Amino acid sequence: MFRIGIGYDAHRLAKGRPLIIGGLKIPYDLGLLGHSDADVLIHAIIDGLLGALAMGDIGMHFPDNDPAYKDIDSMIMLEKVMELVKREGYIINNLDNTIVAELPKLAPHIKGMKERLSGVLEIRTNQINIKATTTEGMGFCGRGEGISAFSVVSLVKSNNV
Repeated sequence: MFRIGIGYDAHRLAKGRPLIIGGLKIPYDLGLLGHSDADVLIHAIIDGLLGALAMGDIGMHFPDNDPAYKDIDSMIMLEKVMELVKREGYIINNLDNTIVAELPKLAPHIKGMKERLSGVLEIRTNQINIKATTTEGMGFCGRGEGISAFSVVSLVKSNNV
């Protein structure tokens, strides 16, 4: 069986926070504001995985009013979701992700993001695509107020591979 999920996340940029995207700390004078480390890419991937499994969304599994998840590393949440993927008998076929940010430039960090994610997702880096784009000054991302990410995930039953 083949399943597809779509994930989306967005966080406001703020002073005094580290900028963490794809599990990497990116040098920048602003970071993303959220209950956890606010890693928009990992949050979008988590929602894509949960969507493909028909198991709700990130807020159901990691509520932002639960102190257990305050400032948590999003990679830990991703590991927990991967346990669900495996428990249900699936493996990841591939991921296609888009990060929307006016600044900072993310292209130099994409290889590192893919390497970091491949270990937790238990797939090769060539099964992970990450693109970065701008909105040419339009909307909250274009005005530099925040960063968003989209993820499309495909899963296959592990006995089909």
